[in-house]
Amino acid sequence: MTEPDLRRPKLPRGVRLKHDETRQTWLLLAPERVVRANPIAVEILKLCDGERTIRTIVDELALAFKAQRPRVEADVVKLLDDLALKRMVDL
Repeated sequence: MTEPDLRRPKLPRGVRLKHDETRQTWLLLAPERVVRANPIAVEILKLCDGERTIRTIVDELALAFKAQRPRVEADVVKLLDDLALKRMVDL
């Protein structure tokens, strides 16, 4: 099993992050599902390219937002695990 923060999250086929100009909000679109993404989720999902590890995503976000790494890591892992359960992110 892969160490949790070495997983490389990505949006699965059929799932995409899209900015809805009409509503001025970000949406995570999947077959028969639409989820409004809050600003924190958007920043995390933009980095889920299948290349970056969770560790790298956490490091980039902690640096960009000058936030404590443990807090960022907890938020990133929780979001990605929740979305993976809904099959909206591949880990």
